[in-house]
Amino acid sequence: MTSLFSLPEADTLHAALLRRDPAYEGRAWVGVTTTGIFCRLTCPARKPLPENCRWFDSPAAALSAGFRPCRRCHPLGPEAAGDPVVQRLLAMLNADPARRWTEADVAQAGLDPSTVRRAFRRHTGMTFLELARQMRLREGMRGLAAGAPVIAAQMDAGFDSASGFRDAFARLFGHPPAAMTGAAPLLLADWIDTPLGGMIAVADARSLHLLEFTDRRGLGAELRRLSAGAGGRIGLGRTAITEQTERQLTRYFAAESGAFDVPLTLHGTPFLREVWRELQRIPPGATISYGELAQRIGRPTAARAVARANGANQIAIVIPCHRVIGADGTLTGYAGGLWRKQALIGIERRLAQPG
Repeated sequence: MTSLFSLPEADTLHAALLRRDPAYEGRAWVGVTTTGIFCRLTCPARKPLPENCRWFDSPAAALSAGFRPCRRCHPLGPEAAGDPVVQRLLAMLNADPARRWTEADVAQAGLDPSTVRRAFRRHTGMTFLELARQMRLREGMRGLAAGAPVIAAQMDAGFDSASGFRDAFARLFGHPPAAMTGAAPLLLADWIDTPLGGMIAVADARSLHLLEFTDRRGLGAELRRLSAGAGGRIGLGRTAITEQTERQLTRYFAAESGAFDVPLTLHGTPFLREVWRELQRIPPGATISYGELAQRIGRPTAARAVARANGANQIAIVIPCHRVIGADGTLTGYAGGLWRKQALIGIERRLAQPG
């Protein structure tokens, strides 16, 4: 097991700084001795010479060494927190989640739509307009779960037509929202808000079946598979398991506890379930590589298959696939976005601190 984190050689880090390599987000920071400022390796500021760099494995270490945080890349927060375009639009979206945003609205706010598209794809894996549509869908889902008629929920969610609202649900769940309010559902789906964005939880009275960030690519396919397995009997609402999951996530994001004991139902092959159970044995504040994970389950030549299994995990955070990193210690792909992986590891640094 590796600690958070063993830094590569200075030459490797300086090369990563020059190319603004996002793989080192949340893993390495650079202090510039000529300015007394420390930055992310992705900072757009002018690059220092190698002899003027000091390398740190945490912002706390850089602060302790007397460096001040950069005002351009904001190294004390997740990467998206350092992008004023992203932060401005997220604030506007959160203030009016039911608004039907268009590129004309973005331009009217004094922002370039192409710049906004690139910024949101880089940080969240989707465009601002796609994220806004997810937010409207969430508002509609809450209305239906509270018993609102479909047309009322559609209006509250800001969709301009009932068919558009039903189509959005159908793409996620494989059937329209009216079917989700039928009698005796086997599974119930609801949103959980977190500091890193909304998550969708699907549970029954006994266990959690799915927990994913709502902007994860492939979420619709996962929900449709669950719905098909439940014979289409997936409804809107909460169970005691949903409430337990939300309570434990709240404690996790507050860095109060990394323990999750919510019961799970794992939908996958025996090999997938074996990998996911091993992931649950990695304690907060520690990471392992795909190769080490393969060794742990007795399949030392199956690192690639283990990586695919890691990516197929559909119970985020509770099954901590974010604790798996590259063999060289770099952050690797995360379906919820590398910026979220960085933030989750940052939380776990706090959880791992004594006291």
